[in-house]
Amino acid sequence: MKPASFDYHRPQTLDAALGLLARFGERAKPIAGGQSFGPMLNMRLARPEHLIDLNDLVELDFIRVSDAMLEVGAMTRHHRVATAPEVARSHPLLAAAAATIGHYAIRHRGTLGGSLAHADPAAQMPLVAVLGGARLVLHGLSGRREIAAGDFFKSVMTVDLAEGELVTSVLYPRLPINAGWAFELFSRRRGDFAVVAVAVLLTLDDAGRLGDLHVALGGVAPVPLRLDLSAVAPSGVIMEDTWIEAVSEFAAQSVAPEDTVQIPAVFRREVTAPLTQKALATALARSRKASA
Repeated sequence: MKPASFDYHRPQTLDAALGLLARFGERAKPIAGGQSFGPMLNMRLARPEHLIDLNDLVELDFIRVSDAMLEVGAMTRHHRVATAPEVARSHPLLAAAAATIGHYAIRHRGTLGGSLAHADPAAQMPLVAVLGGARLVLHGLSGRREIAAGDFFKSVMTVDLAEGELVTSVLYPRLPINAGWAFELFSRRRGDFAVVAVAVLLTLDDAGRLGDLHVALGGVAPVPLRLDLSAVAPSGVIMEDTWIEAVSEFAAQSVAPEDTVQIPAVFRREVTAPLTQKALATALARSRKASA
């Protein structure tokens, strides 16, 4: 199929893009890499009267690193996030997750901001943003605001983005030097969206006991699910062999995915435990190596 007819606009600046969004309101839709929105246009699931192409907004294609923060512009392509040395140094989990997105061609076109605004519950970038406590920077004609990733995602492909607003960048707290991290996903075919995805961040104290532990799951709920592990993995716990198994089983019991025609809920739940176990073991090994 082909898209319904629309007027095409290609602004050169962020202010011009915001002006077009304000002018046309609900009749307009922005497009960035187009890897998600393009198929929606072709299948006529989306029928904007005005399409606003953001690809000339080079001001939103950047990576900046400070002492405490990594900031990535919304028009930064997944391939750059996956391969930039400054991302690998300051947030290797983000780089690793970006490298698993789709196929090579998709990573060269898809954008960070587009993935977050689209908010597919199985997508990698929303999961990492929620796990790591990222904050999204949004701009509209009324000005700039920031919102925590955990508050930005409301439901399946539904976000806290007001009419006329655009995601312009994302602020990620840099990972501690001794952080252990891991990203694992299970998909039916290489390049597909995840059936289940697991992201883990952890640290160890000077005695080798658990410091902080964060686990988030994708593909099992309408939004990325960050687990409350205080009951099964409190800070200071001794790292015994049974610890990983207990957390993994807790993760599996914490999800209540919906049945779909392609993938039964029970299958997602059964995949969750071993995938979480693998991610925890990898993160623990990385943290121990970094702390040695």
